[in-house]
Amino acid sequence: MVDELSKQSKPGPVVLFGSGETSASGRKVFDRALRKLQQAPRLTLLETPAGFELNSARVIGRVADFIGHRLQNYAPQLRVVPARKRGTDYSPDDPEVVAPLLESDLIFMGPGSPSYAVRQLKDSLAWYYLLARHRLGATLVLASAATIAISAFALPVYEIYKVGEDLHWKEGLDFFGPYGLPLVFIPHWNNQEGGEELDTSRCFMGRARFAALMEMLPADLTVVGIDEHTALIMDPQGGECHVVGAGGVTLIHTGPGHGDEAFDLHASGLDVVAEARAAHVHQYPNGETFPLSECCPFDALLSPQRDLPAEVWQRALAVQAQLEAGRKPPDEHPPTNCASRSPNWAGRCRIRQRGRS
Repeated sequence: MVDELSKQSKPGPVVLFGSGETSASGRKVFDRALRKLQQAPRLTLLETPAGFELNSARVIGRVADFIGHRLQNYAPQLRVVPARKRGTDYSPDDPEVVAPLLESDLIFMGPGSPSYAVRQLKDSLAWYYLLARHRLGATLVLASAATIAISAFALPVYEIYKVGEDLHWKEGLDFFGPYGLPLVFIPHWNNQEGGEELDTSRCFMGRARFAALMEMLPADLTVVGIDEHTALIMDPQGGECHVVGAGGVTLIHTGPGHGDEAFDLHASGLDVVAEARAAHVHQYPNGETFPLSECCPFDALLSPQRDLPAEVWQRALAVQAQLEAGRKPPDEHPPTNCASRSPNWAGRCRIRQRGRS
């Protein structure tokens, strides 16, 4: 059965938020994702991007509370994986800490620092488990810092915007690299927090700095900008992309054009970028569906265990076989003392307790 599962494995959907994962628009996106899962789906929330923050448990806890309350009709089984920092009791390399990832129907990763997320997850057991589970069909939902971190090159937002470092890119987790897709994702694409005094679009870089950053990227790389309170839903099986939310998605690449564009490049501030890179720019508004091939043509021939340690893939297949043999029912009476559980259950325990108060 394990060998058969390996042959039949197909990657699940990938949902990328520009922002607003816990907003009204975010609820619609989660609703759309959960609707395709069986009842009482297992949702795992990976804490790593915020692991450097003293209140990292609360950062991811807000997302857990939102899902548990706003989407309770799906009876989601929520687990928080506190894989905060290597070399600690909450390491992304600790098999016990990251074990819930292999049982997930949906994995969420979001707020924090892109650079920190890459540093902690690169070649980690948590990252390998996430890849394996997604290739076996689990839905992956990423927001904010996590959306940046999975890029081929990750934008160091804090380092440039807050610390004042020179413009540069950092190596990303390159989630789509094995599929032959050199992609960079920029959330907060149309951010306007700076008002009239400061251009904070392009994820707080501003148009001028972003144009300079674009010149530092390889010519054949595709940049995907996702507006605030907007999500890009990528469906590898259906071969489609869907834009859901208050804004749209901007695609900048050097591939073929997709017909006449209905927007002004100069007004969008992308004329300089397009000219410098000999690139095509396409914009997709809320509600639009377009072929996945225009953005991210998945390599259907990808071996599912590619770039994964053999033992990780075998473990993932074994867990998948157990899940298909019969889903375990949720605990009827979880313990009232969270400390009596392993870290894997800490988030779920906190959520259940809050529900009693």
